[in-house]
Amino acid sequence: MTIPKRIENELEAIRPALQIDGGDVEFVGFSGDDGVVQIRLIGACDACPISSMTVKNGIERRIRAAVPEVTEVAVV
Repeated sequence: MTIPKRIENELEAIRPALQIDGGDVEFVGFSGDDGVVQIRLIGACDACPISSMTVKNGIERRIRAAVPEVTEVAVV
């Protein structure tokens, strides 16, 4: 399975928790050169004051655990 597909699978698992609060996450891309995943926060997540904590402590941690090639998750 490709790295982007593995990342998308993890995002699918995370999505229900975000959707409960009226938000969502969109996979934008992955750079194999530096291991950075680009995502976009949607809905309530976009304007949430703690979205940076959600990204770093939730989304990034989970993706990095499942896909060791990932070094960082960045919001674009």
